[in-house]
Parts: sequence; structure tokens; C-alpha cells
Amino acid sequence: MRDYFTVAHEFDYASAATSTLAGSLDALNACVECCDRHALPGRIALFWEGRDGSSANYTFSQLKEESARFANFLHSQGVRAGDCVSGMLPRTPELLITILGTWRLGAVYQPLFTAFGPKAIEHRVQCAGSKLVVIDAANRAKLDEVEGAPLTVTVGGPKGQGIARGDFSFWAELERHSPQFEPVMRSAEDPFLMMFTSGTTGLAKPVPVPLKAILAFVGYMRDAVDLRPEDAFWNLADPGWAYGLYYAVTGPLAMGHPTTFYEGAFTVESTCRVIRKYGITNLAGSPTAYRLLLAGKAEVEPQLKGRLRAVSSAGEPLTPEVIRWFEGGLGVTIHDHYGQTETGMVLCNHHALQHPVRIGAAGFAVPGHRVVVLDEANRELPPGQPGILAVDRRQSPLFWFPGYLGMPTKAFAGDYYLSGDTVELNEDGSISFVGRSDDVITTSGYRVGPFDVESALIEHPAVIEAAVIGKPDPERTELVKAFVVLHAQFRPDAELANELQQYVRKRLSAHAYPREIEFVAELPKTPSGKIQRFLLRNQEIAKAQAQATASAAH
Repeated sequence: MRDYFTVAHEFDYASAATSTLAGSLDALNACVECCDRHALPGRIALFWEGRDGSSANYTFSQLKEESARFANFLHSQGVRAGDCVSGMLPRTPELLITILGTWRLGAVYQPLFTAFGPKAIEHRVQCAGSKLVVIDAANRAKLDEVEGAPLTVTVGGPKGQGIARGDFSFWAELERHSPQFEPVMRSAEDPFLMMFTSGTTGLAKPVPVPLKAILAFVGYMRDAVDLRPEDAFWNLADPGWAYGLYYAVTGPLAMGHPTTFYEGAFTVESTCRVIRKYGITNLAGSPTAYRLLLAGKAEVEPQLKGRLRAVSSAGEPLTPEVIRWFEGGLGVTIHDHYGQTETGMVLCNHHALQHPVRIGAAGFAVPGHRVVVLDEANRELPPGQPGILAVDRRQSPLFWFPGYLGMPTKAFAGDYYLSGDTVELNEDGSISFVGRSDDVITTSGYRVGPFDVESALIEHPAVIEAAVIGKPDPERTELVKAFVVLHAQFRPDAELANELQQYVRKRLSAHAYPREIEFVAELPKTPSGKIQRFLLRNQEIAKAQAQATASAAH
């Protein structure tokens, strides 16, 4: 295993570009990088498993031809290099053909998550100026409520059966067009993806991703995920979101490595079945998925123990209990990774690089990045002081975020990109996650990170999930409140609430334990599985305001 500090210190952008990309930085095409150059006879690009148990394999050569057919169709409809094409499809071969065909033309792919409603779709296609949208029949009706919906291609039944409303039929159009289309070359600074990222306020912001980001995506797959030629790889994340599109599609395919798509929703049963069927050895996904596997450990351990070589997690911090269970219950190391839509993964416990790993730490900067902790005046902080995680753009050749499309970017402060997350530098150079800046709780003068409290709660055998917020309090500024989801065999009563409070108090401190505990059936989450603490916080603020109004009225 290579030494992390040597690799990070000796990182060279020019040699990384030369060894990773087929083309020069002045002439790149994402379809060439992720498909054409790997199109050797019989080389598989996609293992696909349908929700109904059907399955298929696609080679790079097949996808090269199908992407050319789709690029020819796009060109016939007036789509050109630099234009946006939106895709709202489940994890199917048609999704991959749409992405690669869009890239082949030199156009920009814009993902739409299949759970989006009409307003979310409308905002994204209008901001991106999408010329065309590819959608499946199950979601087609949503476009009827989208003002100014672009030209529509529908993936219907087998080979295009059941297409209505005058849409183009995906498969019928592919059959009509030539399997030859010369890739359109672009520069490293030109976008090939148009992502959207949501904060706690305002509409989702458009994030253009330039072609040079492929270098960073491959670096993450190689050094942090440790994707090896002999691995069978599966990223559970949906390509409607950044982690799935960056690291279930772009990253592995750019390495010439097959990816795995499972069309159905996440379940413990389907996850175990797919891992066993395809011999998955390298798994990536979200903490939500891993917590659900832990909750079903009686079913999971007999099926998966000893089968996985490396497991990676992204989205929010892993709890210590999950980390220990993967090691003891499944016999595999799971590592925490941190990133954002705007940055890709920049802070990781690397599977392929040797460095200290401490439970609860997000890890070390991915080679090619310099990650620091800043105070409120944007000065770099020493170890032991919480501050804002930032990327030093001067010394981060793989940092690619150009700013939001068509709007000012408050995330830049001079030479730094500000993540908005509160972290702490450790003595060994690693960085530990504290929470989103607006998630950190101030109580009686103390700053409490919700993640620490949540981790302690999840250690209790009664708890499946927990979300911790600061509830407005006139005496303490905020008090720590926990929303807890229990295993079915536990009763949500005052006695258990008190037990959980004391449990956390003994593990953390007298000021950090939850003064209030509310038992809930589920926690509010984004479609990608991140807990939306701000919704719980806003709910408590609204309650406090209503009580104040009622008191004033009396």
C-alpha cells in the first residue's frame, strides 16, 4: 500500500492528466474517456439488474454504437455542443446511453432524480436551458405540468411500444440513426455535466462541472475507493445525484471498469441478493443504506460476511457503531468520505493509501487538494479549534468548481472555497466533521456538534436512527433535542427517553446530552438520504413562536 503523505506531497497535475486522460486538455470528450477508449472486444461496461429480476450486460463496444445513434438523433433535433440534455430515468441501460450519447455530441448532461415533482423539474430544465429531456413512461405525466417543457423523448415498453402524446420513442429513434458519430472535442474547462445543489434556503443552484473534473473523479476512485481491476464494483447511489453520477458512472467508466446498476429501490434483501449474484467486492453508498443493513444484521451477516473487500461511505458522517459492525459483523473495513456537489470528494479515509485512521474523522485531503480549517475572518486555524472547512484553491490543482451558473458565488473568499461545514483539524493532520454550520448547537455557551450526540444515541440497542437539533431556549440560547427512530421491539415511553438521556450523558458530557427526546416513525431526508435537520429545527421554531403568540394573547 502506498504511503499517503508521499503520494500527496509528490502529486503532479501534468502527470496525473497524462496518465488518466486519453486526450489532451485542449481536446477532450467525456464519451471517449468513459467509453470509446475502452471498447475492446467483449469488455463489459455495465451489469444491469432489473427490479423484476431480469438482467443484461452491456459492453463498451455496444455502448459506443448506441451512444453514436443517440448523438445522431440529438444532432438531427438541433442539439449542439454546449447545449444541455436532461435525463429523468431510473438506473437502466437507457440512462447510460443517454448520458454517453449526450457527451459524444459535446453536449452537457443534466440529471433529474426520478422522485422530483413538476416544480423541481421545471426549475432545473429552465435554469439549464435544456433543449431536450429523456424520460421514462412512469414519470412522463410530470412534464405535462412543466411550463415550457423541452422536446421530449420517452422510454416506453419494449423497443418503444406504448409511446403517446407525440413524443419521440427512445428505441425507435436509436434504430433509425447511424451507429457512427465522430465525438465532438471540447476543452478541459468546458462543462460536461450540469448539476444542481440545494442548501437549507432558496432554490437549487446550478453547478457546471468541467471536463477536467474527470481527473479528480478518477483520483478518488483509485486512491480512496481503491477500485482494482479484479474488483466487482457497485455504487448504491442514484445517478440522479452527484455521488452516483460522479462515482457510479463517470469515475469507474473512465477507468475502463464495469459499473453495476440495480433498477429497484433499496432494500436489505435486494442489496444482499445483488452483492451475492454479481460477486461484489467493492461497495460504495450512503450511511442511510448502511444503517438499514445494520438494522437487518441478522439477515445480512450470514449472507455477506467475508464477501466484501472494501466499503466506502459518503453523504454524512458514519457513526462508530456502523464502522465497528462492518469490521466485526461483515469482516470488512468501511471508510468515511466527505465531499459536495461543488467539489466532488475532497476529504477521505483512503482505502488505497496508508495513513492514520481514527473513528469519527472524515480523513485526509484527497491528493491534488489542500483542505484547511478557517475562522470567521478566513484565517487558517491550528488543531483543536472548530472552524469552517475550506479548500485552498492556490494549492489544489484538482479543485474544479467554477462557481454557480449565472449567479454570484458566496462560497469563495479570496483564494478559499468555503464549504459551509464546521470541522476541526486533528494533530495528525486529519479533519473531523462537527456539522453543517447552521446545524451546530450553541447551548449555555457551549458548541455541540449534532453528529456526536447522534452517534452516542445510535450506540444504544433501541435506536435505529437519530437526528439532533438545537431548539430555541430563552435560558440556554438553544437546548439539545433529539428525534429518535426505535427498533420495533422497544416502547417509546418516558422511561426509555430518560435511559437514552443518561446513556448519552455518560458518553459525552453534561452539557451535550439531549434535554428533550421525541420518538418519531421516520426522519425527514433528502431523496439522496441526507437527514434534513433544518426541517426539524424550523418545526421547533414555529412551535416556539406559536406558544409565544398564544401566551401574549392571554
